[in-house]
Amino acid sequence: MVLVDRTLSESSDDIDIRPLELEDLRRRLDESDDDCHSLPDGSSNQSFSAAFQIGLKRRRETTVNRNFVAKMAWKNAVRKALALGDPWEKFHLNAYKTERARRHRYNAMRQTWTQDEVVVKMEKDSFNHGAMRECFRMKKLSNFSKDDWERAHNYVAKRYMDLNTPRETYFDDVRLQMDAKLWGEEYNRHNPPKKVDIFQMAILEMIDREGSPLFHLEHFIEGQYVKYNSNSGFVRSEAIRMTPQAFSHFTFERSGHELIVVDIQGVGDLYTDPQIHTSHGEEYGDGNLGTRGMALFLHSHRCNSICESLNLTPFDLAPSEIESNKTISSTKNAYQTIVRGTEEIVLTPSEEEKEHIQDYIRMRSLSSGYHSGDDRPRTKLTSISSLDSLECDDMILMSESEDSLVDSAKRERNHHHHLRDYHNRLRLDSMTDSGTDTETREMEIMQFKQLVQRKARPSHVLGEIEHRKQLELLEENRSKTGGSVLGQVHLDLAKYHELNRFVKEGESFDQEAAIYHLNQAAKCGCLEAIKTMAQLHLGLPHDTLPGIQLDDNKCELELGFDYMQTAAEAKDRVAMIYISKAYETGIGLPKSKSKNWDKAVYWLEKVINTNTEDEEGNFDGTMDDPQYQLVARQAVMYLSGGYCLEKDPNKAGELYTYAAELATEAMKGKLAAKYYMQAEEAWAECEE
Repeated sequence: MVLVDRTLSESSDDIDIRPLELEDLRRRLDESDDDCHSLPDGSSNQSFSAAFQIGLKRRRETTVNRNFVAKMAWKNAVRKALALGDPWEKFHLNAYKTERARRHRYNAMRQTWTQDEVVVKMEKDSFNHGAMRECFRMKKLSNFSKDDWERAHNYVAKRYMDLNTPRETYFDDVRLQMDAKLWGEEYNRHNPPKKVDIFQMAILEMIDREGSPLFHLEHFIEGQYVKYNSNSGFVRSEAIRMTPQAFSHFTFERSGHELIVVDIQGVGDLYTDPQIHTSHGEEYGDGNLGTRGMALFLHSHRCNSICESLNLTPFDLAPSEIESNKTISSTKNAYQTIVRGTEEIVLTPSEEEKEHIQDYIRMRSLSSGYHSGDDRPRTKLTSISSLDSLECDDMILMSESEDSLVDSAKRERNHHHHLRDYHNRLRLDSMTDSGTDTETREMEIMQFKQLVQRKARPSHVLGEIEHRKQLELLEENRSKTGGSVLGQVHLDLAKYHELNRFVKEGESFDQEAAIYHLNQAAKCGCLEAIKTMAQLHLGLPHDTLPGIQLDDNKCELELGFDYMQTAAEAKDRVAMIYISKAYETGIGLPKSKSKNWDKAVYWLEKVINTNTEDEEGNFDGTMDDPQYQLVARQAVMYLSGGYCLEKDPNKAGELYTYAAELATEAMKGKLAAKYYMQAEEAWAECEE
């Protein structure tokens, strides 16, 4: 084969157009300096085409440019933050008396307390106060800065204004906040658009003061303090944020409906003083409203793009509720945030990172309960030299929009706010136990993550129904009612509607929405809701939502009877009595069923022998149907026979005698004598 030297002449007609040959590729590679690529067979310095080389060069230039822009943005931000200086310098805290204090810290992962001794300087007079606590400026000397108060960290010491507050309350508050912080870490591991953190809180016991008073200890963070939602359903509307609401929703689902973190407030996405509602309503102070608090949040929450990226499911609302909240949902497009939607595992720094510890940005602290200035400061850091991979929610980057309804001017003001916030967050203490191995910490994190994955349950009713069906398949003799937190949440919402919680004074409540949530609660297996739905469809009086009655065209006798039978199977004695009477008399039976004394006797027997609570832990008495009357009704049916029940006078005589004994115990002498006489008549039929 003759190799042709391919060169370009002045005329395009002189171009020798032939397929590329191996010599052409080699000559092209000789002319290239840096733009090269390896062939698939592993040989080096061989390129497929000049077009590929141009594209590769452009991609490299784009990557380098992006890295350079991000790097410069961060370095500029750091310089500005460090230039701000100490915001408390003008208060001259260094001149105050040096005091010793015992610090108590809580490890949420291990649920243990540790204590050590620190040195502080605190103002004598409070500079601010809330409804319950007052705040004092304070500096704490780091273990690494001996007697250098210029480098001491700024803190806020909080004390209850009611000096009779039990000391246990201080410890309960810390445990609440540190448990919430643990859920913040779990939220961050799913890499949301903006990560969150919750103030590290500890307890200071001022051992040099009389009575050793207690204070809550938190870092001082400069910036605008905002309350995003409350423990009673409030959601901030002036500057709608997606992250706080998505975080609360996340904790509800990933805890398996066992708890929800609300009362989100703080500076940016650094929160303090949260509240936790638990399914049982216990622990975490008087602010724990249990399922009622969960109901109030879920009623006001509208899922956003962050909820969708985290695979959170919307909470079921009535059509009328959705219609009334269109004004809120219509504003979603105005506060969009770029969603990453991937999961990120929290890791400790590598050995290389530890060697250049001063060159890293301390973004988040962990929940082990330890501060910087302790024996081994260590946290999740990111190198300035690798800022292209940094996922930052504190600095404003070109690739991420603001998470609030602000215009460009407000974003510029927020930029300076973020710089001040960042300066203080540089001082956040690391939280890793000096005696804890890195692998142990990571193992604990993974164990918590796996626990959360096993417990996670969706927020919608269809998911709850499917979950309960799976449990019924796995567990024999599992009850079909009770135990659903989501069902109780819907029931609480139905009751809130009846109490006019969601309407203005003088307006009537939304009956359609109340019935909707009652129905959802019944689908989830909530026994109280099941009984109420049965009573509504059967036209019976009911204690829950007593002011609501269904129209005749909405009453479904078949559905009501099925609900009543489900309640009877759940050991509700009132339901069992109703079912037995329906099968005995035919009153209240749907068209698909007929009188059946065999079933009537069966349910009466169940009522008589049931002396324990139902599946939801309640015990309904039978004042309107005393036990001796129920036994006597059985005797009547056995004496007559019919409707699938075989006649048995001997059985009837025994039941009449038992009814007489029960009547005697109830001080019903005349009735007891009557039953004894009827027993003799029944036995007389046996002799005949």
